[in-house]
Amino acid sequence: MGGFAWVTLATNDSYSLGALVLAHSLRRVNTVHQLAVLVTPGVTPSMREKLGAVFDSVTEVNVLDSRDAANLALLARPDLGITFTKLHCWRLTQYDKCCFLDADTLVVQNCDELSEREEFSAAPDVGWPDCFNSGVFVFKPSQDTFKSLMEFALQFGSFDGGDQGLLNLYFKDWAHKDISKHLPFIYNMCSTACYSYLPAFKQFGTQVKIVHFIGASKPWICYLDSESGVVQAPGEFGHVQNLLQYWWDVFCQDVHSNLSPAMAGLAGALANLTLGAPRSAEQTALEDQWRRQSWEQGHIDYMGRDSFDNIWSRVLKSPQPSPEALKVEPTPPGTPPVGAPAAASAATEPLDPNAPVPPKRKGSGGAGAAAKGSTSNSGYSCSLG
Repeated sequence: MGGFAWVTLATNDSYSLGALVLAHSLRRVNTVHQLAVLVTPGVTPSMREKLGAVFDSVTEVNVLDSRDAANLALLARPDLGITFTKLHCWRLTQYDKCCFLDADTLVVQNCDELSEREEFSAAPDVGWPDCFNSGVFVFKPSQDTFKSLMEFALQFGSFDGGDQGLLNLYFKDWAHKDISKHLPFIYNMCSTACYSYLPAFKQFGTQVKIVHFIGASKPWICYLDSESGVVQAPGEFGHVQNLLQYWWDVFCQDVHSNLSPAMAGLAGALANLTLGAPRSAEQTALEDQWRRQSWEQGHIDYMGRDSFDNIWSRVLKSPQPSPEALKVEPTPPGTPPVGAPAAASAATEPLDPNAPVPPKRKGSGGAGAAAKGSTSNSGYSCSLG
């Protein structure tokens, strides 16, 4: 076959949603190259059929797990272990050269010129620029390279437990050997980067060609108003609202109608979503699920739906119990402290006006007693003896 291909990986039906949107985004910018997707056994037959309708090839691969739970825990992303499966892309030897794109990327402008780059070309990582980000990279398929990578992985592992740590160790001279293999950031613009350096995003954002929605906040779990078709970005991603909206526009126009309830996870749930119509009870439940997932991942819309004013308004509208419906519990009788005489409990009993006054003890009370060995102040006496 030969030629150049865009390659991605789908490990389940939810990530397949990203792969489908990615493929359609490539078609929209009129790429002339082939589209290939690697799938694992976790992708259902129904989803594979839909992938096959937009990708030129669908190849099943086995899951490769780094089994490095300790380092993955440092990233708080245990799901990254299976990203070692990405190494199977080097086995696509029917192509001369490929560009791998993570399923959480989105192509917004034609970038077929990447076919002119050599292995191993990638963009710097925003967290440590001497490392590259493995969400987008140009490579040359080779069984020998795949075998070498597997042997290297078994011997040296990965410093972050994922494919990025492994590939940076394997292609260790990327940072300094050949600047032509450093892709401009516009080919892998991480959504979190423009939040940390907003002035640069405002200056160069129109040049971006590939967006990478890194981290746990994926477009497909952002809240979408199914009636209006408007996505609500989490507070820290408000600056990329238009990019998230474009992802959902591609989904609604090119992907949604092809989904099936037989698909697993979020894909099956989204198949039942009715776009452009008033929300049903099922859609409201699905949207509540989206919001709950965002809350659990720490993405709270403090200025929007999750603002204090909206929450307080919801509290005021909730049914409140009437005063007469409140059950008043009786006050329990007092309990004397441990070791106290039983008579001490009398201090907690109601006063009886008819109760007899106990006689004074001999030698107590009277001015003489108070004057001998004691001080008195307004009727209060304290013995000094």
